[in-house]
Amino acid sequence: MYRAAAFRTALLLPLLLTLVGGCGDRAATSPAPPATDWCRIDRRAVESRIDELLPQMSLAEKVEQMHGSGLEQGWATAANERLGIPSFQMLDGPRGVSQLAGNATAFPVGMARGATWDPELEERVGETMGVELRAKGGNVLLAPTLNILRHPAWGRAQETYGEDAHHLGRMGVAFVRGAQRHVIASVKHFAANSIENTRFDVDVTLDERTLREVYLPHFRSVVEEARVGSVMTAYNKVNGRYCAENAHLVRDILKGEWGFDGFVESDWVLGTRSTVDSALAKLDVEMPSARYYGDPLVAAVESGEVPVAAVDDAVRRTLRARFCLELDRDPPVPAPDRIETPEHLALARQVAREAIVLLKNADRALPLDRGSVRSIAVAGPLADRANIGDTGSSAVHPTSVVTPLAGLLAHADGVEVRSVTGDARTPENASALADADAAVVVVGLTTEDEGENLVSAGDRSTLALRAEQEELIRAVAAVNPRTIVVLEGGSAITVEGWIDEVEGLVMAWYPGQEGGHAIAEVLFGDVNPSGKLPLTVPRAESDLPEFVSDPARLVVPYSYDHGYRWLDHRGTEPRFPFGFGGSYTTFALANLRVAEPEIAPSGTLEVRIDVTNTGAVAGAEVVQLYVGYPESAVPRDVRNLRAFARVGLAPGETRTVTLRVPAADLAYWDDASGGFVVEPVRYGIHVGSSSRDLPLSASFRIRPR
Repeated sequence: MYRAAAFRTALLLPLLLTLVGGCGDRAATSPAPPATDWCRIDRRAVESRIDELLPQMSLAEKVEQMHGSGLEQGWATAANERLGIPSFQMLDGPRGVSQLAGNATAFPVGMARGATWDPELEERVGETMGVELRAKGGNVLLAPTLNILRHPAWGRAQETYGEDAHHLGRMGVAFVRGAQRHVIASVKHFAANSIENTRFDVDVTLDERTLREVYLPHFRSVVEEARVGSVMTAYNKVNGRYCAENAHLVRDILKGEWGFDGFVESDWVLGTRSTVDSALAKLDVEMPSARYYGDPLVAAVESGEVPVAAVDDAVRRTLRARFCLELDRDPPVPAPDRIETPEHLALARQVAREAIVLLKNADRALPLDRGSVRSIAVAGPLADRANIGDTGSSAVHPTSVVTPLAGLLAHADGVEVRSVTGDARTPENASALADADAAVVVVGLTTEDEGENLVSAGDRSTLALRAEQEELIRAVAAVNPRTIVVLEGGSAITVEGWIDEVEGLVMAWYPGQEGGHAIAEVLFGDVNPSGKLPLTVPRAESDLPEFVSDPARLVVPYSYDHGYRWLDHRGTEPRFPFGFGGSYTTFALANLRVAEPEIAPSGTLEVRIDVTNTGAVAGAEVVQLYVGYPESAVPRDVRNLRAFARVGLAPGETRTVTLRVPAADLAYWDDASGGFVVEPVRYGIHVGSSSRDLPLSASFRIRPR
């Protein structure tokens, strides 16, 4: 969402409408509580209370609950003091509570947290953001961003977790469970949102199978498993209809098939494009003000274009969220002492450590042993820059940021750290670089390269580094053979112009306010890197699907494949495959056991693998299970990620990892039957440490019904 001051002034403020009056209407029928509930208190008591309130509300009072009312503690909806209805106070939170609320803990961006492959850690992140939002007086956290990274050029790639639907779902479920211990989470942007520069008008076209299998499963997971309380619609169109008025997405699938019982709000300002169509599609709340709801919606109800039942259902959903969270009895209270606490900063640092991906380590260039390395030269435009991510709606304002240079200085412990600024080719700088035992070059992307359009650079024009940064890397490597490159950024960066000239390469992403400490700890070996890529790094951008971000091309077809699945189908070698990441130790995977060689269509595959740390230092491996479909009657991927587990091991230690895959997760969408089909055929099991490193294989069958 775009919230910059200029945009708010130009578009938001003129749209704020005055409140209106109207007639009363009858209440909607109370639904039965779901089997798994996010409600803090007895759901039946909440529904009974709503049954009592709705008949007391005028049409104007109801509609008032269906749109934003400006900026207070957050982006607000109206309270109703007469009936004891508290307001929503919404703030962004993909990597921390929005800067609109002042300072807050700045975590590594979503893509970095995706690189941890650690749902338990992500649940703690979600809970911490929930605590800080509540301490700011907010109650709806506009996070997580759960959109598929279809192409790494997407400007807001940093906000999501990666390119794989299963991986996204596991991380998203964890975040929502953590956040909703304190506030309502609002998962976004529903759906098929992965182009930034034309986000307001682009029409994403895709067939039903691609929609169901690729772009919706992760949203379904957070709805059905985590019981997320709110869903935000995307700006774009899907198959000709804007998402907020796309009845197939919102009414039929989200609320109908999945049984979502929370409320749906639009993205800000241009996220709603109609009154009647949006209301009939079951958009519950227009944000951040009343442009199409408010007076126009009252008129549409009075004219019979929108049934009263649609309004009642929307209001019921917003009241349910308020009362289930007990906002009327336990409202958030500002608490500055719960912001950026030592515990929160320690968590941000832990996430940054686990997120760092070791991509190259030739001749054991890393770690930098303090016993033998006497001096380090540090160069690069990002070495001493607070570079923690986009400056759009996801921006967070921490009290301080530890830069890579500051982190290296803090952890040097007797090693001389020299900062080399300016042209690396000048005699003085070249001498300083050459004389050092190792050179660290910190380069990558900033908000000037990628981010939210109209605020930052928007979509990327290239996957490569800026030319001057590549020149710097080559210049440093030419004088110091032990050159280590640290990359920062929110997505894949191609490295073909310089990768062979450096000994070490790590991806640090946008590492949050404690990132400098984490980078230094990894480089010095105090922390063993364990991050795994949540995306594919190609050798050339032409190896990926076409990325269209051109206002002259507003109809963009989405294919069934992207990322590692695209490359697998074409037999194309990536530079770094999905799931890849190095370590200072080594691991061996062995003894793959399938619990049952044949399972029922309603059953669950269970697989066990022994994982051994065969090296000399403690470390963590991410065991990944992919499923192939050699006997499928329909075109399928070569293989899909279907389970993973992160396991920490001491040197020489062996642990058994158990991975489970519900048979339902292997279904394909069948247009003829209008549902998912689990085929009674043989499936392949492939287990390893990346999508291209799968040493263990087996098979199993699903028996006919």
